[in-house]
Amino acid sequence: MRIGLFATCVGDTMLPEAVQATADVLERLGHRVEFPAEQTCCGQMHLNAGYPDEARKLGDRFLRIFAGYDAVVSPSSSCVGTVREHFGATNVYELSELLVRRLEVDDVGAAFPHRVTYHPTCHSLRVTRVGEAPLHLLRNVRGLELAELPRAEECCGFGGTFSIVNADTSSAMLADKCDCVEATGAGFCTALDGSCLLQIGGGLSRRGSRVRPIHLAQILAAT
Repeated sequence: MRIGLFATCVGDTMLPEAVQATADVLERLGHRVEFPAEQTCCGQMHLNAGYPDEARKLGDRFLRIFAGYDAVVSPSSSCVGTVREHFGATNVYELSELLVRRLEVDDVGAAFPHRVTYHPTCHSLRVTRVGEAPLHLLRNVRGLELAELPRAEECCGFGGTFSIVNADTSSAMLADKCDCVEATGAGFCTALDGSCLLQIGGGLSRRGSRVRPIHLAQILAAT
């Protein structure tokens, strides 16, 4: 399968290792992964900030750039949700749903001998609705011990511009999330959205926690 890789702004600037891991997993499974160099923001930030016309231009650009691929994949459920829900993209997938639902693969040959907890992000729960796909993949990673996260479906407090406009509320939500993550005894917290991992990772770091954030793609790429 010829797959277009959509890195996203956060992936490109802050988590390039998650973008590379996404390509590594799919190439290991025998697929051809291409990175269109002309890709830009999908428009999610503009929508969040109240600029729908500017967002529409970026959405149309996204559709043009990624037309013609058998599928488009991204290590971000929030950006995938944006282009599907707002711009009508029909062939764009978050990595776990591409693997489990489209490719019907739930074991990618990964090995990660650590205790891990999974944070289901708001977009993955309510927009892309990936369901159990990430958990199916994690349960098939060699050596991985999956720890259930208390109050898992609660937001981490990031929410795009929410964390800036409502900083105090966001910080309180983050503190609750970090408490729950640490209560699992896990060494790693994983998720599908880099923005949420940056939020949670920052909160954990500031309190001196030993728990580290890691994108799902990085776990799946590990051997």
